[in-house]
Amino acid sequence: MCLLTEKLSPVSGTYFYIAGKLGKSGQAPAAKQPYWPPHMFDTSTPPLAGLQNRGLRTILSRGTSVKTICALASPFQTVFCAPVIEERAGPVVVPVTFKTIYTPPSTYNTPKTLYGRTVQLADGTLLATWENYSKEPPKVYFPIYKSVDKGATWSSFSTIQDTVNGWGLRYQPDLYLLPQAIGNLPAGTILCAGNSIPTDLSKTKIDLYASKDNGLTWSFISSIATGGRADPTNGQTPIWEPFLMVYNDQVVAYYSDQRDPAHGQKLVHQVSSDGVNWGPIVDDVAYSTYSQRPGMSTIAALPNGKWILTYEYGGGAGARGFPVYYRISSSPLTFNSAPGVLLSASGTVPTSSPYVVWSLAGGLNGTIAVSASSHTQIFVNTKLGAAGSWVMYSTPQSGAYSRHMRVMDDPNYLLIMSAGYLGGNNWVTDSVMRFPTL
Repeated sequence: MCLLTEKLSPVSGTYFYIAGKLGKSGQAPAAKQPYWPPHMFDTSTPPLAGLQNRGLRTILSRGTSVKTICALASPFQTVFCAPVIEERAGPVVVPVTFKTIYTPPSTYNTPKTLYGRTVQLADGTLLATWENYSKEPPKVYFPIYKSVDKGATWSSFSTIQDTVNGWGLRYQPDLYLLPQAIGNLPAGTILCAGNSIPTDLSKTKIDLYASKDNGLTWSFISSIATGGRADPTNGQTPIWEPFLMVYNDQVVAYYSDQRDPAHGQKLVHQVSSDGVNWGPIVDDVAYSTYSQRPGMSTIAALPNGKWILTYEYGGGAGARGFPVYYRISSSPLTFNSAPGVLLSASGTVPTSSPYVVWSLAGGLNGTIAVSASSHTQIFVNTKLGAAGSWVMYSTPQSGAYSRHMRVMDDPNYLLIMSAGYLGGNNWVTDSVMRFPTL
């Protein structure tokens, strides 16, 4: 594989193609799929930026003069290219170990913090949030903390408050940076989906908030879905655990759903072309046995044009508790037709609240990394998710319920964020480590 950089000004779109011989730009792609499919160019982890010019970011806006970086199998093969900003995105990434993001007051309710999430902006800034168990009143909220040195130090920046229900923003926040405009939301808008729940836990409501000023202020955009009491017992009807991404010019909101009387719980998604109006519920993982409970969807794009979904499987074979399963599909909208695969590394099966990411690091196929609450290690795969190719790898970060991972703007580095376990006396921490070389 060789590399080409070329100057184009302005770029006609967020992404563009180089076709035919070198120097011919802007043509439609050939029918044959190149090695790097277009869905890989998510601004959170631009894979080609990792091949050369470490730390470069894909652009968020149209009409910007940028350099491009392209991966070519030969000088005459059609390829996809990602535009990148010419400057580095802030400081270089360096490993850090178990840094404190937030220590809650002793007056907070148990478990004090839980379920951390991050997003990385175009300039390299990191924002973090989590479930915050402050005393009520006032209503609970999602805090936003900020790091300008790639996760080494953090400071309070803003809060996301419930402005529509009077209940508070209580559980399961998810942060996402829009790689393109969606409706009236420009590229670079930060989205936060979270579960708005009253103090008595009588209702669940996944609401969407947005920030157009890099996380300083937040506005309500829409309600994605509404459910019943926040109780995981089969027969109750709550909704849980949103996960956001963009696919085919639409926002996709994945979540866990207990409202269907045929299923104790299933995994579903809805899509929106504007972030305001949401389409019908589509099943992602739904088992025929009522008591079997898949939960906690996370999704990552793979470099072969496929997608991986990880989930915990209450009732699944292979381990006590909630073993981690995964599915691989040619579309992130059709996981329900893909087979579920038990994740096992030489017989070790992780359990509960998995999180999956993919990085360019690790060779031709890159590296899939999966975290689960049962282990401080991560489970890595450099064979595009092949069932017999998972390996456990140690990390410097503590375990946690729904421990979060983020591939940094230098894709050789992985941020891992912990906000503690259910029932714990928790605080929020992160580590940044190099991806393993297997």
